Amino acid sequence: MLFGINNYYIGKVREGMAAVTTAEMKEKLTADFKEKFGGDGDIRSYFAPGRVNLIGEHTDYNGGHVFPCALTIGTYFIARKREDDIIRLYSENFEGLGIIEGSIKDLTWKKEADWANYPIGMTWAFGEKGYPVTSGYDVLLYGNIPNGSGLSSSASVEVGTGVMLKDMFGYDISMIDIALFGQYSENNFNKVNCGIMDQFAIAMGSKDKAIFLDTSDLSYEYAPVVLADSKIVIACSNKKRGLGDSKYNERRSECEQALAELQKCLNIRSLGELTEEEFEANKGLIASDVRRRRAKHAVYENQRTIKAVKALRDGDIEAFGKLMIASHDSLRDDYEVTGIELDTLVASALKQPGVIGSRMTGAGFGGCTVSIVKNDAIDGFIENVGREYAAAIGYAADFYVVEIGDGAGKI
Repeated sequence: MLFGINNYYIGKVREGMAAVTTAEMKEKLTADFKEKFGGDGDIRSYFAPGRVNLIGEHTDYNGGHVFPCALTIGTYFIARKREDDIIRLYSENFEGLGIIEGSIKDLTWKKEADWANYPIGMTWAFGEKGYPVTSGYDVLLYGNIPNGSGLSSSASVEVGTGVMLKDMFGYDISMIDIALFGQYSENNFNKVNCGIMDQFAIAMGSKDKAIFLDTSDLSYEYAPVVLADSKIVIACSNKKRGLGDSKYNERRSECEQALAELQKCLNIRSLGELTEEEFEANKGLIASDVRRRRAKHAVYENQRTIKAVKALRDGDIEAFGKLMIASHDSLRDDYEVTGIELDTLVASALKQPGVIGSRMTGAGFGGCTVSIVKNDAIDGFIENVGREYAAAIGYAADFYVVEIGDGAGKI
């Protein structure tokens, strides 16, 4: 579900996600900002995209590879620096919460701050990293990422806040720094033990390219995503999940325990260093069957990602699709992070004509699937999968035909 602005505007966004131009969005949101906070001063505008991970799930905190891309949907920021210590934040996605106020002298997590803990946490992280925010600010946000979808609305807010703070306070820091600050904030302020993928993809995205990122050392390269006669279709399950309340942290802990057991005999720093053969030869070192399956997913998914990027570069989109399907099977059976909603969407997708591959994307436990679908099959895909999902689950899924866009920046 999308919130905010007005029904006409939401309708335009739903028509194809990019139906509203950046200039239109900036103009409308700037007018809203002036109405909410007053119209004087140096008002600036920023955008941070959402992201989708094409393959490589739950590998980023295991030292493996990921293959995400930035989207043309995301979070818009209209902001103005203040002369005092007050921070005022307003989201058109959560109008009922009104303006949430804070202070640069009290950058602490508060339950009542709700979504505002993400920009406040980023402000805190800047100070922790040696870039103190020396005065307050007013910000109006609007995101056209479905909330709770798994397309990284929280990381989008973090990175967008980082771009805003860098610009408003004149700090000379890189986009990779901003990504790292965002991860630091999420880990230490919002207490979600996430890896670096989401923030990195949002900060470093490039139009029509995905990022082949080695999370062990942050080396990366861009790979053109050439889908010829196909497009990326995201299906949002509309099952809401709070990442910090999910079993995400539990899965990470299980992998850390499995790694520690392997390290008793193997000189490795992460599960991502292992090939499938090396894992199979040493998996007996892991005492628990559950931890063994978690580690197996991390190892095999990393290798699938490496193979998938090669397939894409070779123009073998069919092989890429098969690896997507194998990824979902592993996330369902070995990592156990899918659930009936995501499994229903993928099972239905794979029955449809023109579907090259489909898998859950994001942390799981709700959220979205990503599918590659032939252009002439997209309408039927949305109709059929939507009907089957509603019949099985009892409520509707939402579908988005998405484009790959650039990373966060000033607009």
